[in-house]
Amino acid sequence: MTAAEIVKQLKPLGSEGYRKILRNHGVPEPMFGVKIEELKKIQKRVKRDYQLALDLYDTGIYDARYLAGLIADDVKMTKKDLCHWLETANCAALCDYTVAWVAAGSKHGRELALEWIDSKAENVATCGWQTLCGLVAIKDDAELDLAELKKLLQRVQKTIHTAPNNVRSWLSRPQRRSGPCPWTWATPPAKSRSPRNTSRRFRSVEASERSASRRSVEPQTGLDGLRQGVSA
Repeated sequence: MTAAEIVKQLKPLGSEGYRKILRNHGVPEPMFGVKIEELKKIQKRVKRDYQLALDLYDTGIYDARYLAGLIADDVKMTKKDLCHWLETANCAALCDYTVAWVAAGSKHGRELALEWIDSKAENVATCGWQTLCGLVAIKDDAELDLAELKKLLQRVQKTIHTAPNNVRSWLSRPQRRSGPCPWTWATPPAKSRSPRNTSRRFRSVEASERSASRRSVEPQTGLDGLRQGVSA
């Protein structure tokens, strides 16, 4: 299956109602407005496909790019691939979630996250922090540098009030919790090697199409999440 064939499948699945929701979340054109449940059906058929993910992302169509993140083979993603995805991401949903989670699952996650959080570009910095959250979510505690995490927490506490608006908003965002998992996750009792394999993955746009009673528990992010991670 090629990217062109998938795009052809995606187009009739879109709706104006969902496009409106996406616009409200800052997603620009081009987009079809395909609900995530429909994207996940394609994901189940394709499973993981490194090259197809790259091709879908390069279409520039939001729905195809979101799907690219779902089917990407994280292990095969290169630094060049990840940097290209972030450089060409045109909305927060792609920067903070699609790119961040694929980066976290790759072997370049920590290196890129630490590089990105130092960026003066707000979208790059927030992607870096979210990538760090993803790393904590999928790595065993023994694999984490807790001393480094504590330094990051101290950094957040010192700089949060002078950070760029989007970065400050993300770091101070209140989150719901339902368990003692470190830093980011509120649900899984055991960590997974891939964000896609966890039972509840954070998707801001997906939450908008659900009623409050049906929403998944969001992962622990922001300053509160940092505190939880280094004190667990």
